[in-house]
Amino acid sequence: MKAKRMRYMTASLDTIDLQNPALYLNRELSILDFNLRVLEQATDARHPLIERLIFLLIFSRNLDEFFEIRVAGLLQLVSFGRSAPGPDGLMPHDVLKQISQICHAAVDRQYRILNEELLPALAAENIRFLRREEWNDKQSVWVRKYFKEQVLPVLTPIGLDPAHPFPRLVNKSLNFIVSLDGKDAFGRQMSLAVVPAPRSLPRVIRLPDEISDGGDQHVMLSSIIHEHVSELFPGMTANGCYQFRVTRNADMNVDEDAEDLALALKGELLSRRYGAAVRLEVADNCPRSIIDYLLKQFGLPDEALYQCNGPVNLARMLSNFDRPNLKFPPFRPRIPSVLQKADNIFEAMQQQDILLMHPFESFAPVIDFLRQAARDPNVLAIKQTLYRSGPDSEIVNVLAEAARNGKEVTAVIELRARFDEESNIEVANKLQQAGAIVVYGIVGYKTHAKMILVVRREGRKLMRYVHLGTGNYHAGNARLYTDYGLLTANPEMAEDVHKLFQELTGMGRVLRLKQLLHAPFTLHPQLLHMIEQEAQNAASGIPGRIIVKINSLTEKHIMQALIKASQAGVRIDLIVRSVCCLRPGIPGISENITVRSIVGRFLEHTRVFYFENGGDPKVFCSSADWMDRNLFQRVETCFPILDPILRDRVIEEGLNTYLLDNTQAWLLQPSGEWLRADAGEEPPHIAQQVLLKKLT
Repeated sequence: MKAKRMRYMTASLDTIDLQNPALYLNRELSILDFNLRVLEQATDARHPLIERLIFLLIFSRNLDEFFEIRVAGLLQLVSFGRSAPGPDGLMPHDVLKQISQICHAAVDRQYRILNEELLPALAAENIRFLRREEWNDKQSVWVRKYFKEQVLPVLTPIGLDPAHPFPRLVNKSLNFIVSLDGKDAFGRQMSLAVVPAPRSLPRVIRLPDEISDGGDQHVMLSSIIHEHVSELFPGMTANGCYQFRVTRNADMNVDEDAEDLALALKGELLSRRYGAAVRLEVADNCPRSIIDYLLKQFGLPDEALYQCNGPVNLARMLSNFDRPNLKFPPFRPRIPSVLQKADNIFEAMQQQDILLMHPFESFAPVIDFLRQAARDPNVLAIKQTLYRSGPDSEIVNVLAEAARNGKEVTAVIELRARFDEESNIEVANKLQQAGAIVVYGIVGYKTHAKMILVVRREGRKLMRYVHLGTGNYHAGNARLYTDYGLLTANPEMAEDVHKLFQELTGMGRVLRLKQLLHAPFTLHPQLLHMIEQEAQNAASGIPGRIIVKINSLTEKHIMQALIKASQAGVRIDLIVRSVCCLRPGIPGISENITVRSIVGRFLEHTRVFYFENGGDPKVFCSSADWMDRNLFQRVETCFPILDPILRDRVIEEGLNTYLLDNTQAWLLQPSGEWLRADAGEEPPHIAQQVLLKKLT
């Protein structure tokens, strides 16, 4: 492989083999690389202490999903005999071997960071997670009372014998396997039992101040159960009690032809809890004989075993610490001055397009846009897509209010948004009960576009007002994710959005749009066209430049077009938060391509595309990443920033600021390794902090 790669490094544009696996990186391994960058934030002393703990727990949660979806998918490919290599040339079983090596090392590192860095540092701040041997007499008495009153009534110990086979345990649930001596009330000799931890109880319990010796002291639910497990088996002796947790395949196969998609999804949600096992986590002091027993029960090989030096469910370890000095400093998102001065939001939108960059600028104007529309007697109709929102969100409540006020409310709800399916079914039911028209989008395509359309009567005319975004209509996410939103009354863009809703709710041919690009129709070919145009310009001596900020890059035709553009002399900067399958910096091939990832306080979520276009730059924001699923299997929007002032803002704040980051940036090397940027003797430039100072 190495010799073959070197041969292509000197190849010309006419002879390069764009199918060469040496040009690409594996998608699953790239996801893991991103998760490792998240884990590294837990060691970064520049972050406040509690935020470092949160990064550690986010890594744990991300790894759960990685096993539930990505590892489970690879295992299915192997079991079904569909072991075709990906663009990087790796077979699924080879990828699984590398994943096992990387994840075992990462989990060991995760617990070392927890035990050797974070817990001692938290203890120095009087925040302690007490082990059983550390409880004083008063604490032991309190814990026993808590066990008797809060825990014992909801515990269900399950003895294992021929009449009580190994129970069917829920995905990612905390459980204990207990080794026993003695006979029970019926004279049965049992050696093992399983105790599922109640999912309704918190995993971390804060001790009352009067028994905490100052500071914040906590005990784990697992420690409480472990201490009193013998009381579950009167007359018997518990010789050992060990935590374990199984991770299962959580992907769903929904029948797209089902008469009622919501009903079909409800059935699949139950099966997700009991999918095929893919990973077993156990306490590191668990005897090998019991480990082998558990592996056999779940049908797992030894490679799927992860021994944990601490709680096996770290993702649920977070407590509500009231320590502002150990968290990121709070900030107040800005509201654009044009909105502060206008009598109502429609008046402001008539004056100019309004760009919002969350979380630095407030999400409140989006909610106000809907609220004013819901209460304005001149508004006739509201249409909105919903991907992730939640039944208790203010946006859903406002839409319900609008429907009750007699507005024609149409909600296009994507029921299949992964891990939000149940919540979205609740949203659909709530809006239907309020009188809204609810549709589930297009069979075979997820509706991932973010758009609102408001139709308002003004004199004898009907005016349209639009919001387009790169992120979900979720107020909580808007405080944690970076995203763009555009409020506009531009007639052509409003007409385009109207046509997109026609496509989503009705039937007919693809409608021609004037300003917007949309997947699965025009977005992919137009992206290829704009990349190729930059290549042609560069070949003609006109400077070519592409800057892209996305979450993921996996689509092979776009990667091949970028390689060709690089060879033609186009300077290409890719800001990719997580997955990047394009190998940059290969001499003679992708040497004009740089790839960087920003990992920091906020989750980078904006999608921005910049094309130099011969000196007349084109700038787009989009709901779509450059992945196969976004470009071919989803309904997505990509909208131009037409106002020159706003366009320059996006270039400066959304792209150039990130290209200057020399502290929170990670740079992808030709080898596939990610290296942390080093400011050296230069002043540190942290893009998110720069934007906080500038925009809030």
